[in-house]
Amino acid sequence: MTQSDSEALKPTQTPEPLSAEPPCPEIDLDEGIRRAIAWLEENQDETGFWAGQLESNSCMEAQWVLSQHVMGIPKDDKYEGVIKSILSMQRADGSWEIYYDAPHGDVNTTVECYAALRLAGYKADNPLLVKAREWIFSNHAMQRLRVFTRFWLSLIGEWKWEYCPALPPELIFIPNWAPMNIYQFAQWGRATIVPLCILSARRYVVPLPANARLDELFPEGRENFDYRLTVETELLSVERFFIYADKVLNLYIKSPIKPFRELAIKTCMEWILKHQDWDGAWGGIQPPWIYSLMAMRCEGYSLDQPNVKLGLEAFNTHWKIEREDGVFLQASDSIIWDTVLSMLAMLDCEIKPSDSESIQRAMEWILSKEIRVKGDWSVVLKDVEPGGWAFERANQLYPDIDDTAVVMLVLTKMKGSVDKETNRRIEDAVARAEVWVRAMQCKNGGWGAFDKDNCKPLVTKIPFCDFGEVLDPPSVDVTCHVIEALTELGHTQENDPALKAAMDYVKSEQEAEGSWFGRWGVNHIYGTAAVLPALRAAGEDMGSEYVLKAGSWIIEHQNEDGGWGESCASYMDDSLRGTGPSTASQTGWALMCLESITPNLETAAQYRNSIQLGVDYLLRTQEAGTWDEPYYTGTGFPGYGIGERTDVQKQGGTLDQGRELARGFMINYNMYRHYFPLMAMGRLRKKSL
Repeated sequence: MTQSDSEALKPTQTPEPLSAEPPCPEIDLDEGIRRAIAWLEENQDETGFWAGQLESNSCMEAQWVLSQHVMGIPKDDKYEGVIKSILSMQRADGSWEIYYDAPHGDVNTTVECYAALRLAGYKADNPLLVKAREWIFSNHAMQRLRVFTRFWLSLIGEWKWEYCPALPPELIFIPNWAPMNIYQFAQWGRATIVPLCILSARRYVVPLPANARLDELFPEGRENFDYRLTVETELLSVERFFIYADKVLNLYIKSPIKPFRELAIKTCMEWILKHQDWDGAWGGIQPPWIYSLMAMRCEGYSLDQPNVKLGLEAFNTHWKIEREDGVFLQASDSIIWDTVLSMLAMLDCEIKPSDSESIQRAMEWILSKEIRVKGDWSVVLKDVEPGGWAFERANQLYPDIDDTAVVMLVLTKMKGSVDKETNRRIEDAVARAEVWVRAMQCKNGGWGAFDKDNCKPLVTKIPFCDFGEVLDPPSVDVTCHVIEALTELGHTQENDPALKAAMDYVKSEQEAEGSWFGRWGVNHIYGTAAVLPALRAAGEDMGSEYVLKAGSWIIEHQNEDGGWGESCASYMDDSLRGTGPSTASQTGWALMCLESITPNLETAAQYRNSIQLGVDYLLRTQEAGTWDEPYYTGTGFPGYGIGERTDVQKQGGTLDQGRELARGFMINYNMYRHYFPLMAMGRLRKKSL
C-alpha cells in the first residue's frame, strides 16, 4: 500500500462549520414554503413528472466513449461534449473521483477516463494526461484495478482476457433452485452478468488504434507486467476454491471442445433481447445497457438491427444531460422517485389535490406508470400478480419496493380529495401494489429493493464480485417506507403480523449510538430519517428511550451553521457518521427526525432550538426558491459486496477500498436538495413551529 493509500484510510478532520448566522428577517417559513412550491410548479414537465439529473462519476462517460470504439460507431454530435464533461471532472491532483470532494481519487475511474481521452485523440504528453499518469503510477493504480476496468481494457486490447475472471455463459442453464444461478444475484448484477458472459466467452477485442495505445501505462514493458488478479484469501476457503475454479474455466475457454457453449451464448442473447426496455436501455441502468449493446455487436448484429439501433438512440434522449461543463450521461433515471417525492412534499405542505393542477397532472402520470407485467421477481413468486412501480420511466421488468411503497403512501393520502372515478382507480392500483409488496417481504421481516430473500453470500465469493454489491438483502430504509404505506392504509401492528415483523426487524437494526444505517442514502442521517417517521406512523411511543436516543444522536451532529451533513466517507469510517458539510437534503432529513419525536420536559427546549436553527439554515440558504447542493447524498452501492451494513472496522482491511469508496457508487440526486427540505418545512409548519 502506498503512502497516499494509507493516508486515504485515515479519518478526515471534522469539517470546519460555518459560523451561525441570524435568519433572514424578510423570509419566514410560510414564504420559504411558498417559494419552494412555486419552484416545483415552474419546473414540472407539462406531462406531469419531475426529473432531476442523476449525477454519478465519470466512468459513465468514459465507458460510453470506449464502447463507441468497441462497437465501431463514428463520433456523433455529443462526442466532444462528453469528452468536455470528462475533462471538467478531473481533480487538481490529476485523478477522477467517485463522489464530490472525496478525500482521494479512484484508481478505476482514473484509468478509464485516461483511456477514453487517449482514444479521443489526446496525446500522452498532454499536460492533463501527464498529471493523470503521475497519479496512476504513484497510486499503483494498474495493479489495483477492479474486474470491470480489466474487462474494459481487455475489450480494447490493453489487457489479457485470460487474466480476467471467466464468466461462462453456461450460467444461464443453472436451475433457479440451484446455487449460483443468475437469479441469486441482485437485479443489477444479473442484468450485467448475462451480456458479460458473451463478451468473456468470445474474448472479444477491438484493439485501439496504434496512436492511442496505452503503452505509457506499462513503463516496464507489457511483457513484464503482472496481470493477475490478486485476492487475499485463506488456503482453505470458499474464495480460494473459486479462484481455482476460475483457472479451470479459463482453460476451458481455450479448449476446442466446449459442448453447449454455442447454445449457452444463444440462450444468453435471447435473455438479453427479452429484457430490453421500451426506451432502448436495460433495467433502467447504464451498465447492462452498454454491455448488452456490445454483446450484440460481438455476435454480429448490425448497427441498423432494431434492438441495437433503439439502444444507441436512447443515449440521445432523457439519458443525456447537457450542461455548460459538458454532456453527461446518466447512470439511471430517477423520474418516478423524483415525481412521487415531489408530490409527497406538496401534500406535506397541505396543498389539496383538488386545488392543485400540478398534483393532479403528477397523479395521472404516476397512475399511467403502474407496472402490470411480470418481471424477474416472478421467477421466485410465480403465482403473484404484478402491481407496482419502478424507479425509472421505461423499466417494466424491475419494479422496486421503495418506489412502490412511496407511491402507495402518496396515492392513499390523496383519497377523498379526488372524484369518485379517480378514487376507484387509486384504490385498485394501491390494492394490487399491496398484494405484490406483501408477497415480497423477506424472512427476517424486512424488504429488499427488487427481490425477495436475495441474500445468499456464496455468490459474493467469486472473483468477479469485487465491485459494488451483488446482493439485494432487506434494508431499514426500504422497509420503513413500506411501514408508512401499510399504516396509511389502516393496518396496525396488533392486527397485521407482517407489519409487526417489519417493526421488529427495524428495531433490531438500531446502532448502539442510536442511529440507523442508510443503505440507499448517505448514511445514518438518511437511515434514521426513514425510521423515525415510520415508527410514529406505526403508533410507537415517540417519547420512549430508544427513540429519544436517536433524537439525541441527531442533535449532537448538528453543525454550527444550523444544518446537518454526512460524508459518503462514513461508509468506511465510523468516526464520520453524521459528520460533514451541511446540505439541504440532509438537513431536511434531520428535521424530519426531530419533528417525529415527542421530547420530554427536560429536552423540549433543546429540540425547539435545534429545529429552529435547522429551519433558519434552510431559509438562509434558499436561493430562487430552491437550494444548491454539490455534495452526493444518494447511495447506489456502499461497496461492501454483500449489500447491507457491515462492520467496517473488522472488514475494512479486506474490502480494498478506503474513504474514496473505490468499490462504491455514489449519487447526487439533483432534486433531493429540493423536496426533502420542503417536506421538513411543511411538516414543521403543521406542527406549529
